[in-house]
Amino acid sequence: MAKVANSGVVLKYKQCQCITTSEPRTLNLEPIIMKHRCFFFIVFFLIISRPTLAEEPSDYLTITGPCNLEFPKDHGAHPGYRTEWWYYTGNLRSQNGDLYGFQLTFFRSQISPPGADKTWPDPPSAWRTQQIYLAHAAVSDIAGKRHLQTELVAREALSMAGVLLRPPETVVFLKNWSARIGAEVQVLNVDTDEFSYELTLKSLKPLVLHGRAGYSLKGSSPERASCYYSYTRLAVEGQLTLGGKTMAVRGQGWMDHEFSTAVLEPGIKGWDWFSLQLSDRTEMMLFLLRTDDGGISAASGGTFVDPDGNTRAIGKDEFAVTIDDTWKSPHSKAVYPSRWRLQVFPYSLDLTINPNLADQEMRTSASTGVTYWEGSVSIRGTRDENQINGQGYVELTGYAEGFDRPM
Repeated sequence: MAKVANSGVVLKYKQCQCITTSEPRTLNLEPIIMKHRCFFFIVFFLIISRPTLAEEPSDYLTITGPCNLEFPKDHGAHPGYRTEWWYYTGNLRSQNGDLYGFQLTFFRSQISPPGADKTWPDPPSAWRTQQIYLAHAAVSDIAGKRHLQTELVAREALSMAGVLLRPPETVVFLKNWSARIGAEVQVLNVDTDEFSYELTLKSLKPLVLHGRAGYSLKGSSPERASCYYSYTRLAVEGQLTLGGKTMAVRGQGWMDHEFSTAVLEPGIKGWDWFSLQLSDRTEMMLFLLRTDDGGISAASGGTFVDPDGNTRAIGKDEFAVTIDDTWKSPHSKAVYPSRWRLQVFPYSLDLTINPNLADQEMRTSASTGVTYWEGSVSIRGTRDENQINGQGYVELTGYAEGFDRPM
């Protein structure tokens, strides 16, 4: 699911590494940003604020039916649609058995409708672009009881961010963070002051098209939809560095790619999104769209993936989620669900889902401006009365603030 922006943004550029098709070079933007910081703040606020401040979705490309996804082409960007993201999560263990969760999300936000740039005044500027890229990265150190997070934002201009098609790979990058997407292998690189990782992800199952062949409906009308696919089980191995100490890690991951123009319907407060990997080699993606009156939208649903990679859509009435505990953030004061009972009736599943760490709240004032919870979870329960366990990630939006945002 999406994680798109809000106001209250403070740009914190110091040095921006420009990634090109040849050698990287460094562009020092600090004097420019500091001199014009008020201007940049206002522009960025308008770019990623509420949909009511932007053009109507009809000015952009819309999704109203089959997505007709083709790969590897559709691993890349889809300019013309307002919002897009590439999303990675996973659970890793070090050689001594310590558990870590990781998250990496790249966002693309189009700031004006297709063709609007043709009306911009001459002469052309190297800064001119309709695309803004944002990224969030995090590591959950379960044994250390700490959640480390950071964020980036940059324009597509001057090769600071973007998507490169380099067959057989697609490269999504923002400064020195990148995701290289191949047919069977993906490689993630993140380097921050507090942590870094280089992870290789190998597909254990074919990619999954959610909804109807990738057309994922999120509302009552056809245009309130996205094109959405996932790799639901990825074998992960690589290196993770925390506090200057580098360790070998391995585990399992998940990848989502989704793009859309639609905004959520009026009355949607936020969503609870689950990506679950079970010990019987099945996976589930489930999302609940929460309404202002405390209900769940009829558009809520998900996908079940069997051990061979076959899929089945799960409707709203085929599963039930009960909140068994809550956690109050000491940072935002938001109260989040913190333990769930999940029942999936067609598969006789009865699961208890527990966060591996209570505080996995993401606070992104320097990029998207949204506060949300995104964290590693463990799973125990039964299927047909047989014991089953697993791991996964959960995302919770709209608890710290209203979320009438683009999907």
